Amino acid sequence: MCGRSYTKYGLGLRGRGAWGHHARKAFFGLDVEKMGPRGRAFAALSVLVPVALSGLLLVVFVPQLWWIFTVYFWVAFPALGLLTGSVSGIGEERPPLISEAKLERELLEAIRDGGEVSAASVAARTSLSVAEADRRLKGLAENGHIEVRARGGAVLYSLWGMGDGGARL
Repeated sequence: MCGRSYTKYGLGLRGRGAWGHHARKAFFGLDVEKMGPRGRAFAALSVLVPVALSGLLLVVFVPQLWWIFTVYFWVAFPALGLLTGSVSGIGEERPPLISEAKLERELLEAIRDGGEVSAASVAARTSLSVAEADRRLKGLAENGHIEVRARGGAVLYSLWGMGDGGARL
């Protein structure tokens, strides 16, 4: 029994399938879905290069044992699949990075154009998510850059003097 009860602690396969494999798509314990194309290529090459070099050295120095290379070459198949997928993804266009200043300008223009706005309406007018718009609006309000009002249970934001029909600057 080795001092441990399997009924109490289980088989120790938390997060793994029946044969100990990860439930998510993993490559030797790495979550490749979260990796970029270059990271995937590096992970694949870190497996393929040693396998290829060892096979080459085996064939050159001990040609009678060439068949051993075929036994452990199975390791290269997942790496080859990962490498082909990463090479096809390297040319994909990355989403353009928007600077903080441009995001803030986009947010302030949405407030100016909308008058009194909520976080959801700002998110609809800009490239921000609702949570990000809410966080940025709260930050601007805490610093005194915009005015906050509550109407009917909704939190509305506006530029100072814009929400009450004041003169636009």
